[in-house]
Amino acid sequence: MCGFAGFIDNSLHSKTNFEVQLKRMSSEIRHRGPDDSGIWVDLNSRIGLAHNRLSIIDLSEAGKQPMESSSSRYIIAFNGEIYNHLDIRKQIQSYLGIQEWRGHSDTETLLSAIDCWGLEKTLKICTGMFAFALWDKNTKELSLVRDRVGEKPLYYGWQKNTFMFASELKALRANSDFIGEIDRNSLALYIERSSIPAPNSIYSGIYKLSPGCFITIDTKKQSTLSADIEEKEYWSFPDIAINGQQNLYLGSDSEVISILDKKLRKAISQQMVADVPLGAFLSGGIDSSLIAALMQAQSSTPIKTFSIGFNEKEYNEAPYSKAVANHLKTDHTELYVSEGDVLSVIPKLPTIYDEPFSDSSQIPTFLISQMAKKYVAVALSGDAGDELFAGYNRHYWLNRIQNYFSWMPLQMRSFLAGSMTRVSISKWNHIFTYSEKVLKKRNSFQNPGEKIHKLSNVIGLDSPSKQYLGLISHWKENEKIVLNSNSTSFKNNISLNSDLSDITHQIMLQDSIQYLPDDILVKVDRASMACSLETRIPFLDHALIEFVWKLPLSMKIRNGQGKWLSRQTLYQYVPKDLIERPKMGFGAPIDVWLRGPLRDWSENLIDEQRLHSEGFFDVGIVRQKWTEHISGKRNWQHNLWDILMFQSWLELQN
Repeated sequence: MCGFAGFIDNSLHSKTNFEVQLKRMSSEIRHRGPDDSGIWVDLNSRIGLAHNRLSIIDLSEAGKQPMESSSSRYIIAFNGEIYNHLDIRKQIQSYLGIQEWRGHSDTETLLSAIDCWGLEKTLKICTGMFAFALWDKNTKELSLVRDRVGEKPLYYGWQKNTFMFASELKALRANSDFIGEIDRNSLALYIERSSIPAPNSIYSGIYKLSPGCFITIDTKKQSTLSADIEEKEYWSFPDIAINGQQNLYLGSDSEVISILDKKLRKAISQQMVADVPLGAFLSGGIDSSLIAALMQAQSSTPIKTFSIGFNEKEYNEAPYSKAVANHLKTDHTELYVSEGDVLSVIPKLPTIYDEPFSDSSQIPTFLISQMAKKYVAVALSGDAGDELFAGYNRHYWLNRIQNYFSWMPLQMRSFLAGSMTRVSISKWNHIFTYSEKVLKKRNSFQNPGEKIHKLSNVIGLDSPSKQYLGLISHWKENEKIVLNSNSTSFKNNISLNSDLSDITHQIMLQDSIQYLPDDILVKVDRASMACSLETRIPFLDHALIEFVWKLPLSMKIRNGQGKWLSRQTLYQYVPKDLIERPKMGFGAPIDVWLRGPLRDWSENLIDEQRLHSEGFFDVGIVRQKWTEHISGKRNWQHNLWDILMFQSWLELQN
């Protein structure tokens, strides 16, 4: 795992000192690769690459980057892991007859494969997570590449006469040609979704490379340099989903469970290869428990597992993690988070996430990464299980909404929605608690009042796409809140894919191509890399994804419960009673903290005069939400956290 940066200087009369610029850019992302660094420059082509290395495989000098291919044609700066690189080496040996290797790094394997078969064919045979920059000395072309699902980040764009690119935005900001104009349309998207969806970024003219895509810059053609850059797709999540559902695998339950077990074991086995210590995050939920169970099943010694806990009972999963760890007999470490821990992290978040990002689980994700780094250099994670196996409430909510409310005229549904929000969240929670006592039944989900209010946001909408957006959105009228914005002008608008026959699969696909790479994977990558910890996500093995999308919905949702297949697979290793409980999520009690230890910090950031002078938000609406929240009248934690994370980030830009 590493970080890289680079640029092409297209100015005819530039006196740019390439090494100075590259060292400045590189130093900003040193945390991504503290073990080594390197710079490569071609002054004739006016291009330079910088690389910071986190040594995971081949710790020797043979793994140093930027790396030149054995043919001397290519130079690469690579971030990530090619899990099947040893298999690819065998293919290269067969293709060439003989091949002399300098070391055993996957970067060298990747370069040799590109030498043999070219870039696009090589990408199709690679299994892994990666982003890289590849310079072709023969054609004078620069290619930027990102992995299939978007685990590893890559930003790029023109600023003045310079084309720049890097693993993180802070490296671009270090380039003297960087302009840094805030894009209000991106800001409007951000407060709606808590992250900025690719290909957009918070800055005008700077973009995220989309997952499963690459771009090529031909420096010999002036037209290419001045024109819009077109991404080329080498793997398509929608195509995989649609083709899979059109060619279903209809095996028996036992057959499918066995196949999933084998495929997941293989993915985990590949991802357990490292020349450094590794472990796993363990929340005690289905996904992380399944990863830990299959890791332990393939290890002769106890694997290291890590969990985090809160003193607030409704957020605390640590006891469940510990119970699973005890059953699996892992070497388990847990950390309970205090208010002091939280307060120490808050000022770091704008630097860690580099552009506005407000998924509140960013805090525990950083803290667990920080703890794990004391013991291991690599941690496997259970992320993406929800997207793959239908683990979110919305994966079955929209179907129910269609069934229960479609007969109602839209006007009646809108009236009902308004009635539901007139009862506060706390009162709804009280009603449900009282009914549980009277009926002696246990509620099937956490915080029913919040879910009822969320439901009210969507039953009055007239299409599944609008309803989905209503379920995932924080600020509903984002363009009203962000002054002088027009987020609808962006490519990345929500439109569920009607080529899939059922709404649930449409939602699962939309989550996989947007929420997963733009939120979940951003959160995990930035938090872990800020601690120089590599994270690996076995559920994102593309062969596994392709298999699961060939399964009917009944293998994912059964008897009104999601994750049927992953649950059944897990029950082979962990007793059901250690796993089955209401879904909590990896959140943080932001609502309580905003009224307590974070209140003064928040008041300063959203001070009325300050908001007026900065001119980004409608001050009256923001202040109204704040007043209602601190009084306890409403819980606006998500909306306020969106604003506070932007304000905190903005403070560092000045």
